[in-house]
Amino acid sequence: MENKKAQPANGKLGVLVVGLGAVTSTFMTGVLMARKGLTKPVGSMTQYDKIRVGEGENKKYLKYKDIIPMASLDDIVFGAWDVYPENAFESAVNAEVLKAKDILPVKEELEAIKPMKAAFDKNYAKRLDGDNVKKVKDRWDMTEQIREDIRNFKKETGVERVVVLWAASTEVYVPVDDKVHGSIAALEAAMKADDKEHIAPSMCYAYAAIAEGCPFIMGAPNTTVDFPAMWEFSEKMGVPIAGKDFKTGQTLVKSGFAPIIGTRCLGLAGWFSTNILGNRDGLVLDEPANFRTKEVSKLSTLESILVPEEQPDLYQDYYHKVRINYYPPRNDNKEGWDNIDIFGWMGYPMQIKINFLCRDSILAAPLCLDLVLLSDVAQRAGRSGIQRFLSFFLKSPMHDYTKDEVPVNNLFQQYVMLKNAIREMGGYKADELID
Repeated sequence: MENKKAQPANGKLGVLVVGLGAVTSTFMTGVLMARKGLTKPVGSMTQYDKIRVGEGENKKYLKYKDIIPMASLDDIVFGAWDVYPENAFESAVNAEVLKAKDILPVKEELEAIKPMKAAFDKNYAKRLDGDNVKKVKDRWDMTEQIREDIRNFKKETGVERVVVLWAASTEVYVPVDDKVHGSIAALEAAMKADDKEHIAPSMCYAYAAIAEGCPFIMGAPNTTVDFPAMWEFSEKMGVPIAGKDFKTGQTLVKSGFAPIIGTRCLGLAGWFSTNILGNRDGLVLDEPANFRTKEVSKLSTLESILVPEEQPDLYQDYYHKVRINYYPPRNDNKEGWDNIDIFGWMGYPMQIKINFLCRDSILAAPLCLDLVLLSDVAQRAGRSGIQRFLSFFLKSPMHDYTKDEVPVNNLFQQYVMLKNAIREMGGYKADELID
């Protein structure tokens, strides 16, 4: 049931975030400040973008809220889980992303957001050392405790609906194993057998969210919901899922710039991407097993935009490398360098250099808002399973690789998918083609 008009957004919307670090505290502070009129939600498409609905003389350009029944910033109620006990105010101060003047006006509201104990396994993030952690018997018990947290949050806050967003660290890479991840029954059996190798803590959060009827968004490159059992479960429960990994800095540039090379029919010899960052994300990614998860996500972008099989003369043998380096002095202000070796007429070489000095959490916060609001609308429109239209916001869009589906990574094609879904959920016709 894809093309249904979304039902009204009645009551409050709970937003439960896994991880109360730099990204989450920046996201929460910005929403609380914006609804007091003390800042602008710049970078958020749900708050600013206008898209066309109707054609010819019926053509109108409207903001999303005028097309689909979207929750307003005033409707949002925040909660979180984290391995560290600090509340959202302390977290925002510690993250050093925002200045005091941008945090203090909402100090009381942030202080009231105290993280629940996290479902955590140190083997999945060896560099993290928090003690605000659940005591669990096994992975099934871990999941049951998270479900209880969601139910208690709903009871205590009186919210109508809840969306669960993962904005915690990147976990160690878990390859998909069909024997465990191939069906709901196998997944549940592995959780009950406490199979720690194949069941990451993030999978317990995702299972719990879906079981409680809450859309789940994977903001890291973890394989959490990116396998058949989770797709099946989310379809069965009528819950939208989206992932994976917020598309913030370098990959945003790549997904927007690679189409220039492809559209202009220029050749590519190599693309070298390197990053420095110093926040908690950088610390965790300094661990090779965690970086492997990120690398898989970052490498996949280019290969589906500049496809060797389609244009062998141009893209046959290009070399693509991605590095991330932990560099504490930068904290949240990461820097991405891209060196792109291209060739043109008669094979003559040229180079492009891109240097993006970005702020990780400043780019991620509006994505969190957009993903949460649009997932909530999707659920009210009766959508379930993978929400491909949200690929625009994600580095490594989920797709059914068991059927050899190729993900759409071209930013401009992703934007068409996003606009079409919003049109449909607003009761209009999806009228743009992805060529």
